[in-house]
Amino acid sequence: MNDNKLMTRAANNIRILAASMVEKAKSGHPGGAMGGADFINVLFSEFLVYDPTDPTWAGRDRFFLDPGHMSPMLYSALALQGFFTLDELKEFRQWDSPTPGHPERDLKRGIENTSGPLGQGHTFAAGAAVAEKFLAARLGKEVMQHKIYAYISDGGVEEEISQGTGRIAGNLGLSNLIMFYDSNDIQLSTETKVVMSEDTAAKYKAWGWNVLTCNGNDVDEIRAALIEAQKETERPTIIIGKTIMGKGALRADGTSYEACIDTHGAPLGGDAYINTMKALGADPENPFQIFPEVAELYARRREELTKIVAERKAAEAEWAKANPEKAALKKEWFSGNAPKVDWSVCIQKEGAATRAASAACLSVLAEQVPNMICASADLSNSDKTDGFLKKTKSIVRNDFEGAFFQAGVAELTMACMCIGMYLHGGVIPACGTFFVFSDYMKPAARMAALMEVPIKFIWTHDAFRVGEDGPTHEPVEQEAQIRLMEKLKNHHGKDSIRVFRPADADETTVCWAMAMENMETPTALIFSRQNIAKLPTGNDYEQARKGAYVVAGSDADFDILLLASGSEVSTLVAGAELLRKDGIKVRIVSAPSEGLFRQQPKEYQESVIPAGAKIFGMTAGLPVTLEGLVGANGKIWGMPSFGFSAPYKVLDEKLGYTAENVYKQVKAML
Repeated sequence: MNDNKLMTRAANNIRILAASMVEKAKSGHPGGAMGGADFINVLFSEFLVYDPTDPTWAGRDRFFLDPGHMSPMLYSALALQGFFTLDELKEFRQWDSPTPGHPERDLKRGIENTSGPLGQGHTFAAGAAVAEKFLAARLGKEVMQHKIYAYISDGGVEEEISQGTGRIAGNLGLSNLIMFYDSNDIQLSTETKVVMSEDTAAKYKAWGWNVLTCNGNDVDEIRAALIEAQKETERPTIIIGKTIMGKGALRADGTSYEACIDTHGAPLGGDAYINTMKALGADPENPFQIFPEVAELYARRREELTKIVAERKAAEAEWAKANPEKAALKKEWFSGNAPKVDWSVCIQKEGAATRAASAACLSVLAEQVPNMICASADLSNSDKTDGFLKKTKSIVRNDFEGAFFQAGVAELTMACMCIGMYLHGGVIPACGTFFVFSDYMKPAARMAALMEVPIKFIWTHDAFRVGEDGPTHEPVEQEAQIRLMEKLKNHHGKDSIRVFRPADADETTVCWAMAMENMETPTALIFSRQNIAKLPTGNDYEQARKGAYVVAGSDADFDILLLASGSEVSTLVAGAELLRKDGIKVRIVSAPSEGLFRQQPKEYQESVIPAGAKIFGMTAGLPVTLEGLVGANGKIWGMPSFGFSAPYKVLDEKLGYTAENVYKQVKAML
């Protein structure tokens, strides 16, 4: 245990570096970083267990930052640990810098999650806590005995997602989760009392959390709270730390600049910065320094960690000798490799809805991928994720032997917790709901794409054919939205998300296979509610792996090319039969993934959709959904409205999604 004078010196070092990063960048948030420095210093110098020489060690504690604007605090603390250089801190918020404005996941530098949109970071942590308990139930507590730490701010507590996270974490008894709430009563534009008067402690107690309070700038109280939190065995813990925004800051006239809104989102500036540096013991002309005694403090911690980690790794080695099969599983699960799946055992029912076909695939995955967790937002019997559930059981408090995560009606929380499961490592997550409710999940899908998390999004009831439920439940613009994201590239030049909308049951199997093979980006799987006719006999479904392909029964020398994804393909097949009776030759193209199709060689793309071909496209979404494939000279039949309430066959007729309308539209084109 370190003396308080030294601990305050170390916390001030973090304050100096954080404020100086913002000052040099002329942009950022110094106040929160300065207020949280005491907690982060105590946690990193005395409690967090990690391997300085092996940052990706599976047995490490995890630290998830929720308020990404407090990145200067995190980068400064990680610099004390040796993961960042002082020169890298000087490049804060600059081009091609490893210290961007909001942290981006980089395990080798100690950053577990990308953070920025408030509320998501601590939800990732809750998901990681589920993963740790899930893996402990399968591998043993000998190798899964770490803690998941989260850091949340007033804004994160206010974001609606915190309600779902608090409810689920408390209900599941995630005793391995310890969250520090930096309660400084200051927000970007106002004091928190203007927007919040709730009793936060009472709220978390009602959810079943262990609630502790402390002075968040007092070393002894922080330390005591962490020690007590580590002893908790039944509940997640929230430590409500009352901190001071901009702690240690002085104004230009030398008076206190603490607890001031102005320190939240702007550099201290001018004489205020100079006075603050001097008061904290820094040289304003050369502030990017680590004090010798602070360097020694963290060097001692590295020595302690070397012994702690060596003991744990020795215990892991003994466990591996005694449990060779489990050790092999652990190695494979944490490898990041795609699981091996025998899809030949997946028997699809001809003419089934693709959501039912997805259920058949999920049934196979439940049996063959033991580290997979599937979730649903209270819709498992409708989004057909129950195909997975029927082969396992739900995860519940004190029993993580199951592999189905019941999130309740909380789509965003569910998605972020599933992302957190993957961020922990060792787990492959999937989560399902109605496609129209993907709107609630969009922020999570974006973060998954940014972090290159290979989560599987299962979105069913893909079109107006939800029918009687009416426009509130009929997705129209959603496919266009998610396919727009598919056009973005990630840091590695890959599509940021892969999107599949299969045309029938057998194409569904191929799409699920591709989803499970994709361990580089998120995958969106979009399925129908209603039954879909099987594509023509002899169709080569493996061609779906190229994103778009010519459907069996097409004419080699064609007059018109008909193109769609999902259930509209079968409508085009029926329309083609009518056209052929008039002597019109037809090519039919199923395009489950435009993004994947655009990755194919130009020669292949041209062979499927020749330049200059007359094209008629049909989509149950916005016409823009197919514009990239149909082109300016073609015609697209799409949805002009949010839909209507009626049986889906009536809607097909009224909205023109029939073989007869395909015939009519193509005849008009020709």
